[in-house]
Amino acid sequence: MDSLRVLHCSNSSSTGSTLPTQFKFFNKTYSNDTPMNRRVFLPRRELRFLDQSRQYSRIVCGASSVETREEGKREEKTGSRLRHGKVWLRVRLDHQVNFGEQVLILGSSKELGLWKKKVPLNWTENGWTCELELRGGNAMEFKFVILEKDQQKMAWEDGNNRVLNLPKRGRYEMVCHWNMTEEAVNLLPFGSEENVDEFGDGTENGSTVVDVDPSLEVDTSPFVQQWQGVDISFMRSNEHRSRERERKWDTSGLEGLALKLVEGDQNARNWWRKLEVVRELIVGSLQSKDRLEALIYSAIYLKWINTGQIPCFEDGGHHRPNRHAEISRLIFRELELISSRKDASPQVEVLVIRKIHPCLPSFKAEFTASVPLTRIRDIAHRGDIPHDLKQEIKHTIQNKLHRNAGPEDLIATEAMLARITKNPGEYSEAFVEQFKIFHHELKDFFNAGSLAEQLESIRESLDKRSISALTSFLEYKKKLDKLQESENAVESRAIDLLMNTLQSLVSLREAIANGLESGLRNDAPDAAIAMRQKWRLCEIGLEDYCFVLLSRFLNSIEAVGGAHWLAENAGSGNVSCWNDPLTALMIGIRQLGISGWKKEECDAIRNELLSWKEGGLPRNGGEDGKTIWALRLKATLDRARRLTEEYSEELLRIFPQKVQVLGKALGIPENSVRTYTEAEIRAGLIFQVSKLCTPLLKAVRSAVGSEGWDVLVPGAVVGTLVQVESIVPGSLPSSITGPIILVVNKADGDEEVTAAGNNIVGVILLQELPHLSHLGVRARQERVVFVTCEDDDKVSEIQKLKGKYSRLEASPTGVNICQSSDNSKDGITAKQLSSNGSSMFEPSRPHQFSGSAFKPPGTNKRGVVALIDADTETSGAKAAACGRLASLAAASDKVYSDQGVPASFKVPAGAVIPFGSMELALAKSRSTETFESLLQQIETAKLDNGELDKLCLELQKLISSLQPPEEITENLLKIFSKNARLIVRSSANVEDLAGMSAAGLYESIPNVSPSNPIIFGNAISRVWASLYTRRAILSRRAANVPQKEATMAVLVQEMLQPDLSFVLHTLSPTDRDSNFVEAEIAPGLGETLASGTRGTPWRLSCAKFGEAVKTFAFANFSEEMLVLNSGPADGEVIRLTVDYSKKPLTMDPVFRRQLGQRLCAVGFFLERKFGGPQDVEGCLVGKDIYIVQTRPQPQ
Repeated sequence: MDSLRVLHCSNSSSTGSTLPTQFKFFNKTYSNDTPMNRRVFLPRRELRFLDQSRQYSRIVCGASSVETREEGKREEKTGSRLRHGKVWLRVRLDHQVNFGEQVLILGSSKELGLWKKKVPLNWTENGWTCELELRGGNAMEFKFVILEKDQQKMAWEDGNNRVLNLPKRGRYEMVCHWNMTEEAVNLLPFGSEENVDEFGDGTENGSTVVDVDPSLEVDTSPFVQQWQGVDISFMRSNEHRSRERERKWDTSGLEGLALKLVEGDQNARNWWRKLEVVRELIVGSLQSKDRLEALIYSAIYLKWINTGQIPCFEDGGHHRPNRHAEISRLIFRELELISSRKDASPQVEVLVIRKIHPCLPSFKAEFTASVPLTRIRDIAHRGDIPHDLKQEIKHTIQNKLHRNAGPEDLIATEAMLARITKNPGEYSEAFVEQFKIFHHELKDFFNAGSLAEQLESIRESLDKRSISALTSFLEYKKKLDKLQESENAVESRAIDLLMNTLQSLVSLREAIANGLESGLRNDAPDAAIAMRQKWRLCEIGLEDYCFVLLSRFLNSIEAVGGAHWLAENAGSGNVSCWNDPLTALMIGIRQLGISGWKKEECDAIRNELLSWKEGGLPRNGGEDGKTIWALRLKATLDRARRLTEEYSEELLRIFPQKVQVLGKALGIPENSVRTYTEAEIRAGLIFQVSKLCTPLLKAVRSAVGSEGWDVLVPGAVVGTLVQVESIVPGSLPSSITGPIILVVNKADGDEEVTAAGNNIVGVILLQELPHLSHLGVRARQERVVFVTCEDDDKVSEIQKLKGKYSRLEASPTGVNICQSSDNSKDGITAKQLSSNGSSMFEPSRPHQFSGSAFKPPGTNKRGVVALIDADTETSGAKAAACGRLASLAAASDKVYSDQGVPASFKVPAGAVIPFGSMELALAKSRSTETFESLLQQIETAKLDNGELDKLCLELQKLISSLQPPEEITENLLKIFSKNARLIVRSSANVEDLAGMSAAGLYESIPNVSPSNPIIFGNAISRVWASLYTRRAILSRRAANVPQKEATMAVLVQEMLQPDLSFVLHTLSPTDRDSNFVEAEIAPGLGETLASGTRGTPWRLSCAKFGEAVKTFAFANFSEEMLVLNSGPADGEVIRLTVDYSKKPLTMDPVFRRQLGQRLCAVGFFLERKFGGPQDVEGCLVGKDIYIVQTRPQPQ
């Protein structure tokens, strides 16, 4: 059971579920255009659900809040207010809307906005809800409204206004249905399912109510609130009627673990048997690749059991709750052992295991005793209660609990408690007190206690320091709850208290988490295992409560103006007001790390945020301090947002399909299946962290003047807007034949745009991308207008144009996209723009490469060519350019810019395995005939039937099996030492040419050594084989290059261990300004830049004829790739998490300026030597600049 977790999704200004009002000092009225009514977007890749066609689509949803229910003390607080003419009312609209739509309520009372201000309802799995505190004895009119995705259009209910006459006081709930404005609405006592008495003579709208003293009502636990099973019926005899005949199972198409679980459920009528099904599923998969799958199915199954969607029944046997407790202990032990293992994606497994823990019953000693929970037996035989009530308790609770306990027993017990406490004095105080004690014991068995109760249960097991942390947290929490009820709270005091509560929560949770890190000993006694379960649940409960606190903090930010307020203060240089939001975000990130999600990444982000917070505005360095502060912060906030997106993507990867399979087989309602993963995302702390990033990112973008767009290839195009998950052949609908503007959810940086469709004229990528990634370079070469967008509001606007003929204009001054009339099809499909927006040239089609730009190679007569001797005819343009770079490197020592900056650089030592070597290896292995046959077939192979894919795999397999001649290795050993670390790179005759860069199209294998001839030979054959990948074949087709004309030389160079890697544009690709060199820089190896790894590089613009260096962006790649001398030369690299608060290029403005000036001098020197704009790749090793490649810049 989700014992400490209750899902309520709402917008950030709505009230929580635990109290009639939110913070009083936050309850301000805002007009429709204030931040309080803003649209809140989930992380951009967070909620793509599979529809019937299994295509992902982005949805936009309201925000959420999770409230942890507290003990009955709250009733004493709220009751005093309600006695004085107030009615507390929970409204539920039993209606589901489309993703991204919001339900509102408007009415005639002040609390309902006087028909002017919209009151949002909260999304739940059972409908839309809101909680209102109204003036008793009044009548009010109201209606429900659906706010569509665009947040502009509203759909009202049909018919007359609804009318409700309120009682004088009390706490009630009512259920309404969309468009049924004349329905009779029953006001039920809150927490009840039926009317007991009528209030007055009824009302005009047919509602009947019961007036109950709210101070005497019983609080509803989170366990009961999430219950979606059948209503409880109190019985006075053994008349248990099995409704199991209503269940239907569908095992068609099932196999493996899913089939095992569903068949197990068919044979498991009661709860303990269902727990046994889970135990067998998990234990049976411990040592197999199916372990994660078993955990996922178990988490889904247990949640549906604990919410009543999978019912439990008696099976004629007698198994007391100790049987359930024993099984729970076995499951818990296995889960803890899995959590401590280091193999097979433990991070994802831990994520799922955390969802299983709250669904298990307790196995404390009192519950594993032979006859547990005996108090209910004594209660059922008391002589001071009516006979009928005694029979109902005996047959509905006692007998059921002691024969076949199940989650429904806590539901029945809580319903009975509400019934016997509704009318004070109706039953003896001693009886009521004993029943309350039993209720507390039963909650403990189901691990359904409040957070405070759970924490108190572990106090005796804590050390002195942890007890101090526990006491501090509970005191702050108590003060915060008390202040929340105050009518005259001071806002600043409340925020301070909220922050103190968050800080104390961190300290306590860290103490508990540290205690759990040691793992579970194999010989641990049962009592220690039981206490460990309580610790685990407390740790999870604190994470849930952190969600609550962050939700309240977000409300406080919105109350003072949200992103607009933060941006104004940043613009004026007052960044101290950012301290609390940044601290709150650091706390949220820290909590994610404690939960096991990318701990090192969380630590790095937290360190960066702390550095930017404590450092304030930079005061030196020549650039504007506010801009540098904002750019650094933006990089880290983008990184934090990416962290939440990756978490959501993981849930979307592992849950939806399995939920769908299991839901269909077990007969779960469609809506529960459809919303399962959404609910998991929105109920988790990750959601609040993402929400907190949203106003901070909006504010920081405003501070730096960014609109969320980044232009990689400028231009203006028109075409039909089509959204796809990624750029792959076959992703475009065949029904669209004209020009297409592609909206792409994600990219890895190695795609070929026109390979997915020759009619693609523009791309809008919904993630950041280095300008000089392979994808960015190819887009420029193919003359496809290419932009990225990271602003959710703009993405929402783009969504409205899907399927419509639209116009995309991108220039250095901005991006505009709008619907276009059909007659624009007759105009230009692609037009490059200069910095002032004027047309520079107007190509109608992507560049078509003619074979005349290269010459087919001659026969190889030499085993190895020295790098300085490499030429285009024998070694390819890339190797030839590297050879020329080697000769220029010596001359560069004497070259300086006009400002006296040295243009010196080095080139790593190298050699070339020339053209024809692969063909010699084929001949030696007698495979030439097979190779030529496959090559001929590939020339005309079709895409749609998988023919091309099959032939590509066959050809790559053939070539990968080759080994280079021994003389090649022998010659290389004359150039490099035996233990040298080398990188093996491609140098085809169809790359690094004007009009055909083929950037990233072919393989590079780092970290190999001739001392291991097998690995070294495999690296060479892998580079050869990369000439025939699907992407490479399609790229040459698009460029009109015959496949037989393409061949591969291999460039072998010394493997560098760079601190930084960079790519230079000697001509700005966006505004075509020839006076500046633009640099993109990444930590570690350059593959981070080229591959399109998610994140942004450092971006500098450096003047060729001056000293100015301007920073446009700071790096936020999560990892850097490195090669260590101490590791094996196995063709692999290591990845280390980056903390940019320790990187000089981020922290030291002098170093940043000096490096920018040096790179500019080198780039300008190479541009002049090679006779035109260049894309230059290189790295910084210590203080030395190395250049490893230069190629003509696509024009």
